[in-house]
Amino acid sequence: MNIVTIKNNNSNKILIHSIIWCFFICTSLIQFYESPFHINTDFYIQWITGILLFYLNYTYLVPNLLLQKKYGYYFGILFVSILIFLVIRYQFFMPEFSEMKPPNSLNYPKIPNVGNEMDHRIYKKDKPFFFKIVPSFFYLLIVAISTIIKTLSEFYNDQQNKLIAETQRTAIELNYLRKQTNPHFLFNSLNSIYSLAHKKSDLVPDAIVTLSEMMRYMLYETDNKSVLLEKEINYIKNYIELQKLRLNNIENISINIHGDTKNKFIEPMLLISFIENAFKYGTDYKGTAYVKIKITIDKNILTFWVENKIENNRKDPENSGIGLTNIKNRLNLLYPNAHQLNLTTTETDYTVHLVLQLDQMQLQANSTFISS
Repeated sequence: MNIVTIKNNNSNKILIHSIIWCFFICTSLIQFYESPFHINTDFYIQWITGILLFYLNYTYLVPNLLLQKKYGYYFGILFVSILIFLVIRYQFFMPEFSEMKPPNSLNYPKIPNVGNEMDHRIYKKDKPFFFKIVPSFFYLLIVAISTIIKTLSEFYNDQQNKLIAETQRTAIELNYLRKQTNPHFLFNSLNSIYSLAHKKSDLVPDAIVTLSEMMRYMLYETDNKSVLLEKEINYIKNYIELQKLRLNNIENISINIHGDTKNKFIEPMLLISFIENAFKYGTDYKGTAYVKIKITIDKNILTFWVENKIENNRKDPENSGIGLTNIKNRLNLLYPNAHQLNLTTTETDYTVHLVLQLDQMQLQANSTFISS
């Protein structure tokens, strides 16, 4: 947030507060509609001291004392502040409460044949203690309102800060997972090309061209929060073609795509880890692979299915599973309530079945993440 934005926000807050105070003051003036020129000076002092108490409590006492559980200091300062305001009003602006001034000086009607001392006693009797503490109710109301507003405001800000922190954490984690995906893919692809070069295959130039197209996609598309589904599928097709170049038997490699892929979005590099895993464990030592891939788009639902044979392979416990763990983490972060993932392992087959809600993907595509 830049300085101009902060200044605009502060100006808006001052304007809103001013309007609210004007509204309350004008509302309280209704009681004087019959005699607008006889408004007591104490009326203005009451509102001035009330506003001062409001912002003392709102800006300092609540955030620095009450919310920090320093209750003794909080209630002590409040009590002293209210007492000071009341004394000032009683002594200087509400002379009817002052012990120093006789009631005759307040323009009250004299009682015939009764002395000044008797007047004073009668007047004091007519003003019970409860009447003297009534002005404090105004300050208590001001304190209650300012405390509620500030407490709710601090709670809201705290929730917003937690949400921002969580969003930043998610963005950082996703960025880390994406960076893990690219080197993992590049390492596997270079191994495939190396295998072709070692055999002195004439297919090496085609493999390099295919790899360059995939690298272009990775450089210019995967930094986006989402990509067109068509581009992601094209990337998958190029990867499969690159794998076919290094294999001896590709009869059992297939990919089938059904449904409309236009104007639909998906998280980039989301499915490739499953396909990499399928080729890694679906290829035997003779260069024969069994990998079946099917992608179906039905309205807003994408169904991804991949199967590979594992009967002739032994799993590498140190290097396997990196891509699958990565993709699981990304799915949980991006689509916590918008995907279903089932992994099935038998003695001879490994199957992945993933269902994604494309509406949720579109929403994620239009969301703005807080960058770190």
